[in-house]
Amino acid sequence: MKVTAERASVHIRQVEKVIALLDEGNTVPFIARYRKEATGSLDEVQIKTIEDAYTYVKGLEQRKEEVLRIIEEQGKLDDALKKAIQEATVLQRVEDLYRPFMQKRRTRASKAKEKGLEPLADVLLSFSDVAPEQLAQSFVSEEKEVETVEEALAGARDIIAESFADDAALREKIRKLTWSNGYIVSTIRKDAEDPRKVFGIYYEYEEPLKKIVPHRTLAMNRGEKEDVLRVGIRFPEERIIGEMEREFIRKSHSPSAAQVEEAILDSFKRLIAPSIEREIRSALTEKAEEQAIHVFSENLKSLLLQPPLKGRMVLGVDPAFRTGCKLAIVDETGKLLEVSVIYPHPPKQQKDKSKRAILEVLNKYPITIIAIGNGTASRETELFISECLKEVERDVSYVIVNEAGASVYSASEQARDEFPELQVEERSAVSIARRLQDPLSELVKIDPGSVGVGQYQHDVAKKRLNESLSFVVETAVNRVGVNVNTASSSLLQYVAGLSKAVAENVVKSREENGLYTKRNELKKVPRLGAKTYEQAIGFLRIADATNPFDSTGIHPESYQVAEKLLEKAGVRKESLGKKETADALAILDVKELAIELDVGEVTLKDIIETLRRPNRDPRDDYPQPLLKADVLDIKDLYEGLEMQGTVRNVVDFGAFIDIGVSEDGLVHISKLKKGFVKHPLDVVASGDIVTVWIEAVDKEKGRISLTMIPPAKK
Repeated sequence: MKVTAERASVHIRQVEKVIALLDEGNTVPFIARYRKEATGSLDEVQIKTIEDAYTYVKGLEQRKEEVLRIIEEQGKLDDALKKAIQEATVLQRVEDLYRPFMQKRRTRASKAKEKGLEPLADVLLSFSDVAPEQLAQSFVSEEKEVETVEEALAGARDIIAESFADDAALREKIRKLTWSNGYIVSTIRKDAEDPRKVFGIYYEYEEPLKKIVPHRTLAMNRGEKEDVLRVGIRFPEERIIGEMEREFIRKSHSPSAAQVEEAILDSFKRLIAPSIEREIRSALTEKAEEQAIHVFSENLKSLLLQPPLKGRMVLGVDPAFRTGCKLAIVDETGKLLEVSVIYPHPPKQQKDKSKRAILEVLNKYPITIIAIGNGTASRETELFISECLKEVERDVSYVIVNEAGASVYSASEQARDEFPELQVEERSAVSIARRLQDPLSELVKIDPGSVGVGQYQHDVAKKRLNESLSFVVETAVNRVGVNVNTASSSLLQYVAGLSKAVAENVVKSREENGLYTKRNELKKVPRLGAKTYEQAIGFLRIADATNPFDSTGIHPESYQVAEKLLEKAGVRKESLGKKETADALAILDVKELAIELDVGEVTLKDIIETLRRPNRDPRDDYPQPLLKADVLDIKDLYEGLEMQGTVRNVVDFGAFIDIGVSEDGLVHISKLKKGFVKHPLDVVASGDIVTVWIEAVDKEKGRISLTMIPPAKK
């Protein structure tokens, strides 16, 4: 538990509580929301970190036991080695200590041992005053296939080289030296094909290992994978060889010293360097993947938690050139009312007819917002829509919606089940409209890996990426809560404790028996047992329920406490959400009531806050989407122009901002704010509305450089 606590940076008591709760079958969202007293108010990320650290430590302990057993079976386990293995806190240390005892494939050293040359290696390492050639003479044997003195010495050197390569302390020293003083180096391959010079900056490139940033590691990895680059590690070879000579050559004047020097050089170049290079490259990649997954996860979280535009009828537009722009009108609840297609762009280009179609739709329905997908032909469609809106008398705005993954959903079995009569592109227009109304409910229908926010997501381990993204979706869904009478099975399956099958059963029961009127009715859903009910029910909401508590985030286990609180405040359940009720609850003495009601203060505060704001949506704390009515051209931009924009993507080196022209602008990390910025995510998140200033415009290449640092006043 101590090692887990250190890895997770929490108190050991918190680790013990979290592991005990997880072992009892509790989910991470349930523990974070309803067991705050036990954990010291740890959030989902901290609990997941403890779970991951505990899994690593368990694996480490299992590996230690296995290694100790194997070495003991060989009869080579002494007390010092046993203690070193038992005290190891990382897997790499265990593997280093185990290395000399591993069952290796036949090596040059093992072949030399088979020829009886190990005693010669030992005598060379004793640095005797006898000439090596003389020592080797007695090991020449036709029977053992050692035909010359030089062959005997070469075999002895192979044995010595391997023994050095297997030295755990030496390997750790070389690893540290290389991390501190080594370089990663990349060059272009002779037969490389890179016509667009995507990897141009890495054709002749080197950087200290201690300074390399994650996105450059992944870029080089990709260049290597695509046979454009050769990538390797340049070791501080002189220092390493010097360290090895100081370590192993005890008598430099001995005739054997030259033989050992040769073995040292061979050990490093043939055995140690390739092995440690693999380890370092693997560690760099792992670190880079972790960072890429973190960035992707944070961007996805921001996207999922974008505030819904509630109670608005929306016109969704899926832009395209050749196949036309698909239109979908959805009502305030997301129900599809109508679909059609217009051709405002080449090659068909029926601009006037398309404009009439848009105006007819806006006259027919009380639409005040249009959602335009940000894919192909988005900017041209935005320009066309803005022209149409100039002829509309009432206020109608449009929003550019991130449509990443919409095409994946549109072609999915779920989309076919939902809209069997629609074409793929028409389903996409519906999805774009609904994303504006409720981003979370719509985005959960898509494989998280297909939501293209982040960097190098195709260059990281898919399993780890999917696990992380699924956790982000699960966390977002449970923080917001789910209306059990309107939620799809795609949304319900992310609720704590619910599997895909149980989520489908919840929907099926709803369709067969009518809407749920109280939480208790969910106990009748097939395969939704007592433990599942306990885990999920606090996150499942029933609007207009018989018991008002059923529409809140209060868990049924706390209903009695909630009843007594309302009694103390002198208010009724039916008045939840009213100002006078909130005011009456705000003046309650939490400390005193916690003792009286025998409940933890943290839990009590949560219940009071929920009773005061029963319909609070955590997404309301996030910035509303930027509504627009007109469009700019890149030619309209000039240095120093102040604009508002929406953060579309955050990467290691900055943030891409949609300022309403043909290309997103880049705010480099150095331009996000005055002073040092460790990572752009510390300053901005996807969906943020930010003020930027134009710093430079390359109209030929379509590149826009932005800054968020206000210009100095003249």
